[in-house]
Parts: sequence; C-alpha cells; structure tokens
Amino acid sequence: MSRTLVQPVGQKRLTNVAVVRLRKHGQRFEIACFPNKVLSWRARVEKDIDEVLQSHTVYSNVSKGVLAKSKELIKAFGTDDQTKICIEILEKGELQVSGKEREAQLSGQFRDIATIVMEKTINPDTRRPYTITMIERLMHEIHFAVDPNLTSKEQALKVIKKLIEHFPIKRAPLRVRFTAPKPNFTGLMRRLLNGMLLSFQMIYLALSLLLCVRLSLPFSTHVRNG
Repeated sequence: MSRTLVQPVGQKRLTNVAVVRLRKHGQRFEIACFPNKVLSWRARVEKDIDEVLQSHTVYSNVSKGVLAKSKELIKAFGTDDQTKICIEILEKGELQVSGKEREAQLSGQFRDIATIVMEKTINPDTRRPYTITMIERLMHEIHFAVDPNLTSKEQALKVIKKLIEHFPIKRAPLRVRFTAPKPNFTGLMRRLLNGMLLSFQMIYLALSLLLCVRLSLPFSTHVRNG
C-alpha cells in the first residue's frame, strides 16, 4: 500500500534561503529572504520588498518550516500583519549565515572598504594613493573589523578617520574644473576665494578662462558656467 507524506499543518518548508532572526518578548521569529538581498535592502539599494522576501510569512523556525502563531505575533509586535512584522524583522533582526558564508561575506566587504579608502585618500608626502595591499595592511594594524550591518561606504569613512590618527595619510583633494567667459572672471574668483581652496591655477584660453581648482573635499563633481 502506497503512503503519502503529509506535511503537518503550521509547517511550510523553504530551501536556499537567507534567514533573518529576531528575538522579542522571549520568542524567536524568523523570515525567509533571498540570498544576498538582505544587505541590499539595508543599504537602501533594493527597495522592492518582494525582491527581498521569499514570502510574507513569519516563522518560529524557517529550517523546520514552523510558522509563528498569530497570538505570539500580537503579543510581541502588537499586530499580526505579516508584512509589517517581516519588515521590522528585516530591519532589526540578525542575518543567519553559515561559517563559510560569513567568512566569504566579511572578506569581500573588507576588500570593498579598502578599495573605497584607497580611492579617497593619498600619501601626503608623495601626493599619490596608497596601494590596495598597503591600505589593507594598515586596516589590519588598527584592528579594523567589518560590521555586516553597516554599508562599506559608512565603514570606509570611519576607517579613514582612524588611519589619519595613526599614519601619514589624508583625504584626497577634489579637483573641480570651471569654464567661464572672461567678463565673469572677477565674480567667479571672488566666490572661489571665499570657499575652501587649497590651491588653484589659471589657464587663459582665447575667449574663455579655464580654472582648475583643488578643494579639500572628499567627493568629485563638475561645474560648468558659460
């Protein structure tokens, strides 16, 4: 006689998921997400919740497929609205990953942070950027540890501040290029000299003035006024 395997009521198994867990009021709640989407959501790169959640369902245990009870949800969250609760868990919960996955994730993010630091800093003696290998070594020397809950850019800015305290390194200056007719030269110069300038050089062209300016700001932009 053939037998049919019946999954118990209250269970819904999912596979190949990233689990986010939140403990609240003594209860464990979990949600099932698509791999690599949790950090994108937290970094505000991914804004479509349906691209993050495998289902708008709250679990007591994702791996066993055990769904959270409605009364437990109301007690902990004040509502049994699954989507609202999923978003709260997604924002505040802890991403569960295996040891190897976590190691690979942290290693990759460490490299990303080092790359950002390299792009935004220079050696004040040579006026040249440090190599990525050197930046990584300096990060190890200040005992930097990746925080998976923060974006690479946020952590890179903190790393730069820390490195400046201990090593010959500083923020790379910003180079802005302005083009303006000669009649506007005086007004443009007045505005520039009132700003945060480190140095500037002027190159006169036939009918216009090209002004290359170095600013002590950490980003790049282009302004044209003609």
